[in-house]
Amino acid sequence: MQVKALEIRDAGTFIPALAVNMNPSNNEQRYLLKRCGYSCDGRPNIILTRLDGDETHHGDQATNDPYARIGRTWPIAHHWIIDHWNELQDGDVVDVEFALGERTTPKVSERISC
Repeated sequence: MQVKALEIRDAGTFIPALAVNMNPSNNEQRYLLKRCGYSCDGRPNIILTRLDGDETHHGDQATNDPYARIGRTWPIAHHWIIDHWNELQDGDVVDVEFALGERTTPKVSERISC
């Protein structure tokens, strides 16, 4: 399994997020993931949650279902992370406004802009 800490941004929104690609790195992981129903086929299967682990924010539970959350920020970000998993690095910004074509350039990280 691979883990990346990302910055999800939208209009007026900043979410430190944890993304986990649920593909196994070894046989022990493969066995357990398959027992949970994961396909383990190499395609990104991303569990996404808040980095602070606080699930009290509008039902922000950890999920690998991009459609599990209401609104636009989480579902758009989740799809973007799945589609761009191999390009993303720890600390990268997932800019929902950019993904939707509302901005011509993606936002930079708050760690750089503040």
